[in-house]
Amino acid sequence: MKISFVVAVYHNEGALTKTYEKIHTLFKSELPHYEYEIVFVDDGSKDGSLTEILSLREQDTHVKVITFTRNFGQMAAMLAGFKEATGDAVINISADLQDPVEIIPEMVKKWEAGSEIVICHRTDRSDSLPAKLFSRFAYGVLRLSLPQMPSGGFDFVLMDRKVMDAFNAIDVRHRFFQGDLLWTGFSTTLIPYVRLKRTIGKSQYNFSKKLNNFLDAILDSSFLPIRLISLLGVIISMLGLLYSIDIVLAWLGGGTPFSGWAPIMIAILIVGGIIMLMLGVIGEYVWRINEEVRKRPNYVIRDKYL
Repeated sequence: MKISFVVAVYHNEGALTKTYEKIHTLFKSELPHYEYEIVFVDDGSKDGSLTEILSLREQDTHVKVITFTRNFGQMAAMLAGFKEATGDAVINISADLQDPVEIIPEMVKKWEAGSEIVICHRTDRSDSLPAKLFSRFAYGVLRLSLPQMPSGGFDFVLMDRKVMDAFNAIDVRHRFFQGDLLWTGFSTTLIPYVRLKRTIGKSQYNFSKKLNNFLDAILDSSFLPIRLISLLGVIISMLGLLYSIDIVLAWLGGGTPFSGWAPIMIAILIVGGIIMLMLGVIGEYVWRINEEVRKRPNYVIRDKYL
């Protein structure tokens, strides 16, 4: 039996050797009856990350390395790693030591007991207050359409081989890892944990990337935006109808329905803003349709060291 690890790498120099050593030691001490492989995917790093993982590859043939031609994003790196992973179970783990390796034996036990997906979900994280607030808001919105989503989200997860095959069979341009995984419907077990503070290097996951991933999650895994703007359109239409009735009644009573320009301007600005919002949301969907039609791959591989 083999367990594969997929590690997306982007400017993680210094942390990769420690990540490898923790996994290697774990299998020697607590999981000696399992084989392992570690698939590092370098997502266009400009530091010494690639040199470090190639050095690990020379020391241990269980290490595989995939390199991209440029930075395509964490999701692309994960997809490439998942397609190369050959284990009976596949574990996605961060490269920056924020996911505690010590939980892995418990994850494997849950898998051995019959769970097809074992999710380690974040109950807290050692991030700044704005990052925590944004995360809470984002996952709160996502849970409206994905109620099975853990409140703190997840990335640290074990997937059975049949789960991995089903996940890899999804062929779309924009991917939302958590949503696609939960959509498959396989039996799932949750393990809570506190995400550790990054001690080596600086996170490259800035607000722009967080916002982009949030939009991908909302637009690609949920009908919520379309449903919300439809509901908003109904509400505005009802208010417009009521206002029209008020105008007619005022006219019948001899009043002047257009006593000033302020109500007209307010109505124009509000309705105009809502229309622009609706067009923006529709535009996001149209752009994603355009991306799907073009059929460009999610990433381009430069080299493989397998």
